[in-house]
Amino acid sequence: MTVEEDRLELRLPDDDDASLPQSVPFAELMIHGGGFEDVVPILRAALDTTTSAEEAGQVAAEHGSRLWRAAVDRAQGRVERGNLPASDDRPLYWTRVLALLTIRLWPGPDLTAQERDHLRDAFDRASRGMTDIDFPDGRARVLVGGFDPYTLDGGDTGTTADAAGNNLRHGNPSGAAALALDGTSHTRPDGTEARIEAYILPVRYTAFDRGYLEDTVGPWMRSGPKQVHASLTLSQGGGSEFHLEEFNARYRGARADNEGVTPAAPVDGRPQLATDNPDANIQIPVRLGGRETFDLHDPPQWTRASLPVEQMIAASSGADVTRPPRSTWPDGTVAYGVVWNTRFTEFPEPSSSERVARNDPVPHEYPPPEAPVEPSAGSASYRGGGGNYLSNESAYRNTLLRDRMGLDIPAGHIHTPDMQHFGSDFAISDDTFDVTRRAIVQQAVALVRVVGDLVPATRPGWTQGPLDSGH
Repeated sequence: MTVEEDRLELRLPDDDDASLPQSVPFAELMIHGGGFEDVVPILRAALDTTTSAEEAGQVAAEHGSRLWRAAVDRAQGRVERGNLPASDDRPLYWTRVLALLTIRLWPGPDLTAQERDHLRDAFDRASRGMTDIDFPDGRARVLVGGFDPYTLDGGDTGTTADAAGNNLRHGNPSGAAALALDGTSHTRPDGTEARIEAYILPVRYTAFDRGYLEDTVGPWMRSGPKQVHASLTLSQGGGSEFHLEEFNARYRGARADNEGVTPAAPVDGRPQLATDNPDANIQIPVRLGGRETFDLHDPPQWTRASLPVEQMIAASSGADVTRPPRSTWPDGTVAYGVVWNTRFTEFPEPSSSERVARNDPVPHEYPPPEAPVEPSAGSASYRGGGGNYLSNESAYRNTLLRDRMGLDIPAGHIHTPDMQHFGSDFAISDDTFDVTRRAIVQQAVALVRVVGDLVPATRPGWTQGPLDSGH
């Protein structure tokens, strides 16, 4: 069993008596709360009718796609399922984990390990909306990626040794936003239509190594009548503002993913160097090389966003959103602020572990008082604006794809405010958590639509296009 699968049996402390664990595992509460309790039994029954690995793979993909469509329909109010709020992204995550465990344990028609991995991969990708993307002709086309819940370990355990910490409750507003956005259309100011398609990324380094993002986004960046006009990734950040991240680092940091994997842990308290270190550098799939002149074996240390920053900030996307009680953004007329984050940290001399932070702090005004400093020529990356975790990695890979394909489209990453605010210690959900999620999702949707209204657009403000330093 994987680390994610091991969490299926964990229980929170009882909300009324923290000396006792809850009577039901948290995952089961999530699955039933989303109305997905029949998904895995139906999947298992369908697998049992197959007689070959090929048939089983088709069933896994089909049922993964069904789960995604059910989650999107639930989030967008077309069907009512379970007793958790429709905007809650967590039932999809926990149902997927249980389904992947079921496929792992399914006896099947004498499958090899590779064939079983293929089944799991087919279900996983389909249940994330990665195989569901389609764009109608004649519309502005925007592709958006969100993320699974993460930081599920730790937190308050009450007074019982038999319960997990309450971080297990975490969701991810970027995943909730992806469910709210997928397959939606809206009318642009010029009267034409914009179509938004969405998917959800795993918080697993191995999935990124296997090309989950490139396989999802790359085909839609190729030339053709359905080529995207914009490609965005979203993830959860912190505070009470949305960050429009400018600089993206190739470096992988020391933070564990949902499987407990840490690619580049510090050595003797110092960060690993990026130079000649595959563990600390994002590796790019060769199969999506794009232009022949692009050096697949030595991608740049930095990429840069091409978002319409000025317009996204000026749009006042939080003006029509109910302000949640935990927001501390100084302008009380909006739910959350929107800022341009140009911060990054570099190794100016790649052979030294000394790091230098640039463009701190993040100014609230746009344009900023001074133009941001760019990464030094020949520097090695350590942290982008979004850090050096998988959110930064999604931004790096997405914008690198844009550059590979020679596209001049809006592409970049949006960090949302922090959603993990509860009014109670151990309840699986409450009004504070729900209000916060709905506010973040509503404003995230508004921000994405701003981009959809502007494409095709040129790069505004200080944005100067892809960086050359660090090749």
